[in-house]
Amino acid sequence: MARRSTKTPPADDFDERILDIDVVDEMQGSFLEYAYSVIYSRALPDARDGLKPVHRRILYQMHDMGLRPERAHVKCARVVGEVMGKLHPHGDGAIYDALVRMAQPFSMRVPLVDGHGNFGSLGNDDPPAAMRYTECRSTPVAGLMVASIDEDTVDFAPNYDGSEQEPVTLPAAYPNLLVNGASGIAVGMATNMPPHNLTEVIAAAKHLIKHPGADLATLMRFVPGPDLPTGGQIVGLDGIRDAYTKGRGTFRIRATVAVEQVTPRRKGLVVTELPFAVGPEKVVSKIKDLVNAKKLQGIADVKDLTDRSHGLRLVIEVKNGFHPEAILAQLYKLTPMEESFGVNNVALVDGQPLTLGLKELLQVYLDHRFEVVRRRSEFRRTRRRNRLHLVEGLLVALVDIDEVIRIIRASDNAAAAKDGLIERFGLSEIQTQYILDTPLRRLTRFDRIELENERDQLTAEIAELTGILESDAELRKLVSSELTEISRKYGTPRRSVLADADGAVVADVPLEVPDDPCRVLLSSTGLVARTVDPAVVLRDGGRRVKHDVVASAVLATVRGEVGAVTSTGRLLRLSVVDLPLLPAEGFSDLSAGAPLAEFLSLADGERIVCLTTLSESSPGLALGTEQGVVKRVVPDYPLTKDELEVITLKEGDRIVGGAELRTGEEDLVFITEEAQLLRFQAGQVRPQGRPAAGMAGIKLADDVKVLSFTAVDPGSEAVVVTVANSDGTLDEGGGAKMTPFDQFPRKGRATGGVRCQRFLKGESRLEFAWAGSLPARAAGPGGVAAALPAEDPRRDGSGTPLSKPIEVIGGTS
Repeated sequence: MARRSTKTPPADDFDERILDIDVVDEMQGSFLEYAYSVIYSRALPDARDGLKPVHRRILYQMHDMGLRPERAHVKCARVVGEVMGKLHPHGDGAIYDALVRMAQPFSMRVPLVDGHGNFGSLGNDDPPAAMRYTECRSTPVAGLMVASIDEDTVDFAPNYDGSEQEPVTLPAAYPNLLVNGASGIAVGMATNMPPHNLTEVIAAAKHLIKHPGADLATLMRFVPGPDLPTGGQIVGLDGIRDAYTKGRGTFRIRATVAVEQVTPRRKGLVVTELPFAVGPEKVVSKIKDLVNAKKLQGIADVKDLTDRSHGLRLVIEVKNGFHPEAILAQLYKLTPMEESFGVNNVALVDGQPLTLGLKELLQVYLDHRFEVVRRRSEFRRTRRRNRLHLVEGLLVALVDIDEVIRIIRASDNAAAAKDGLIERFGLSEIQTQYILDTPLRRLTRFDRIELENERDQLTAEIAELTGILESDAELRKLVSSELTEISRKYGTPRRSVLADADGAVVADVPLEVPDDPCRVLLSSTGLVARTVDPAVVLRDGGRRVKHDVVASAVLATVRGEVGAVTSTGRLLRLSVVDLPLLPAEGFSDLSAGAPLAEFLSLADGERIVCLTTLSESSPGLALGTEQGVVKRVVPDYPLTKDELEVITLKEGDRIVGGAELRTGEEDLVFITEEAQLLRFQAGQVRPQGRPAAGMAGIKLADDVKVLSFTAVDPGSEAVVVTVANSDGTLDEGGGAKMTPFDQFPRKGRATGGVRCQRFLKGESRLEFAWAGSLPARAAGPGGVAAALPAEDPRRDGSGTPLSKPIEVIGGTS
């Protein structure tokens, strides 16, 4: 039976046109379009937030769903469905695979998803469960990636069908691309970036903020190499340096192995860390294949004792008569216990795929972060200005509320009431509408006080935000302080050990930028440096040189911070790792130090009076002022700003001396121009908060100023050094005297003290004074060494002439 044709004939007016297209041109165009899509929409991360589109969409959608760390987990299938339906027009398998990777602590140095359930195992030996079984929510660090995204900090673009808006990039409060790395294969290019340590990367970023011209060698002091989530030993520092310089390089990753007595009769190799992305089953399988093929000798048994409680533990028993070290060398050579990692830092910058070195990666991120913070500040300032506009209008109405009510009652409708209020009070339409919408119960005297407080607070906040927007230095300082807080809160110790090409360890787990104890020294000439060891001090005795007087010294750690107290009452933070390192031994001065002005910004006439540790356990600072005020203060910890005020000074007053108390049992010593010395216990001064102005320290006569303030350990051998002035009648200048400290009795706080030097003819006041423990060194103008006078046991004796003037006295540590 014939089949009837159902094909509809063309219309009479149908104009049929057939285009001849060269198949080569069609293939080229289609392939370029496909390549463009893969490069920009799937395979390569953005250098700003370090995310591919699928990861960015997952994090944004989880944020939009409210899956914060404090909320309950939800099924991963729900997240995948939302992402696929709204933002990512691809298969659910690709989305779930990306979500799983962000939850694996062995894949991400800082996981972005908090997973609940089976999310797989190292090397994919145990694949993750299906998304209908697993649950997820955001981690606290993932919240940093999307923080302030609702404050116009990044651009948005339409999704694949134009029904939704999605961010082009995330605000990214930390350098995610370096911290978590990335891998992907595009068309004609690929990226493979290893993870790094969060603390180290932020330290390098902060240094680059402060020193935009820093070279690669300086940045590598902070980021010496990758820090893999699975630990291991990284071999081949030259390859890392190539990767940081040109964006391409290769290094090897070795397993962490220890030789142990695994049975009463046998030694064995215990593997606790494997190369990145290598699982224990892959290693066990390879070892067994080599043993069966008789390519590997001396192995008795291999046991995988890995579990979730104790982590990776692979025990390789060695037969008696074989050296475990020789077996280990064979394992490194023949098995995945040593793998190569080829670095290829390809990322999108302004839509262009580029190969970037370490400094370029940091700079692209910082430029993005500066723009995010700038836009955030502008958004917040605009909101506060709008609110201030309404508050000011409401306050105008409250001043004459009876007239407002009269105008409203006399008006025929709301429009007439609005026009009347605008004409009578000169308000804007927005202010007028807000007044009309405000309930009468808000217009009380108490609410007026609240509105005035809100107005003052808004004005202050607007001024602070304006300062950030108008000052590049303030913007950089804010970004640096935010990075510091993230590092303090989420930083973890280094896991991967760095080794040279031969495998010799050159950097241990926390020691590439070692956080070893040290001592920070400040010389009389303003040079600052750190020692290699806290017990190492300047060598005493021998020939004196220019920079051998230590004006202040504090204990610290290399990767920590110390505080510098200024004469105006400011406490400035100083990063210890930036300071030059003195040689380990054989030095007697700070000539290798650097001027403190290179690290801190001081106003004209402002000077550093002492250094202090930034430790919560410290008894605090003791400060003395020119007008006789004393104060003990323990600054707020942890510090979140680079600058704090530690005392409120009276007009015309300044700090003349300060010291960090070690025990709180020290004696505080004031010495005045009139040669009056007051010694009292630090316990008589109660600690106060930072804004406090202190309390009376020494009683002063009219027009008399304090010359010196120090803290002295009463159990140490100490002296008091005073130098009188000369009115020109003495050929040698004013007399100097050095008196044992125990000659001066303790007195009560706020008293006048006792005399410490008797003036001769031509002397009317003290030019210099100091009290402290021995050994002591003196220096004159420019830090030139000066000799101290011989000790005089007389408390009220006169001085002897000096061969060279004294301007500062310090110690050797």
